Amino acid sequence: MSGIYIHIPFCKQACHYCDFHFSTNMKKREEMVFAIKKEIELRKDEFKKETLETIYFGGGTPSILSNSDLKLIIDSVYQNYNVVHNPEITVEANPDDLTEERILGLKQIGVNRLSIGIQSFFEDDLQLMNRAHNAKEAEKCLQIATQYFDNISLDLIYGIPDSTNEKWKANIEKALSFGVPHISSYALTLEPKTALHKFVQKGIVNPPDDEVAEEQFYILVATLKENGFIHYELSNFGKPDYFSKNNSAYWLGKKYIGIGPSAHSYDGTNRSWNIANNTLYIKTLEQGVLPIETEVLTLKDRYNEYIMTGLRTIWGVSFERISKEFGEVYLEYLKKQSQKFIDDNLLVLEDNILKTTQKGKFLSDGIASDLFLVNLK
Repeated sequence: MSGIYIHIPFCKQACHYCDFHFSTNMKKREEMVFAIKKEIELRKDEFKKETLETIYFGGGTPSILSNSDLKLIIDSVYQNYNVVHNPEITVEANPDDLTEERILGLKQIGVNRLSIGIQSFFEDDLQLMNRAHNAKEAEKCLQIATQYFDNISLDLIYGIPDSTNEKWKANIEKALSFGVPHISSYALTLEPKTALHKFVQKGIVNPPDDEVAEEQFYILVATLKENGFIHYELSNFGKPDYFSKNNSAYWLGKKYIGIGPSAHSYDGTNRSWNIANNTLYIKTLEQGVLPIETEVLTLKDRYNEYIMTGLRTIWGVSFERISKEFGEVYLEYLKKQSQKFIDDNLLVLEDNILKTTQKGKFLSDGIASDLFLVNLK
């Protein structure tokens, strides 16, 4: 089973922390929809032997497109690919776009999962991040969405400058009060060239505090566990049967095809990515050419990717798979490199599966980088 990711590169305004590819200029929105449709058609042979079980609209802000635009793209996927019965179809959406009429319309075109960018239920946080919605809209959209959708995920951000643990706990409790079965939560990070990075450099905003972020991460983990959520990936928590099928496929190394400017694809041995420029993306596809670059992943690249994704999840890193796919030299290297983390109670080896401990979860990316193979001697 595979998935298709569709990147919608438009936003009403730029969030101060975001470094994803997007534009606030909507003039080419209609052209973009047809370019995306064209790319879907041109790449159908890549996945002719695959069956899609997920269709995921990310961005940017996919809910900035009309329901008819989204339907046009969904129909094109069905026309050009093999799709399972009742696939998971997710649309990332901002609260200010989710009126009752809009939510009903999304359901009618086949969308069955909403991923809503709440980020915070506090007005000052939203203003600091320059979100397009306000706190009232955040609550109202969830009140409506939960009436029509069972499968809802919401995003929350922790480690916001000057945020207290009490405020963070209130954010989590508010999210839980809506009964959603999935929460994605990320630490606020300073990405180069973003507005937030510049504000911190100028002393306008205090920098995020890593210790506070770590405290708030463990508050999140404990609170969601008490409420029946499974911490199945570093930033993702789901009730049983509500894990994101789309995202789980990435972490488990399944194939996926990425459509739209800046979107990435993976076929098991090659990784490819589209040009991150809306105008050039549209012009290239108008000429019937794919605006794509490809690299062949080496054995070492695939090993490092498996270490990175595996340690972020409850599925961990399988010594058996390392031996089978990469060989004994890689396995011995991993055993040697991981021992110090096992000794420090940051990693644990259970049934030949290497996983992070509770203590090591927040540090999983850093641990993974120490297990990467750089030079094989």
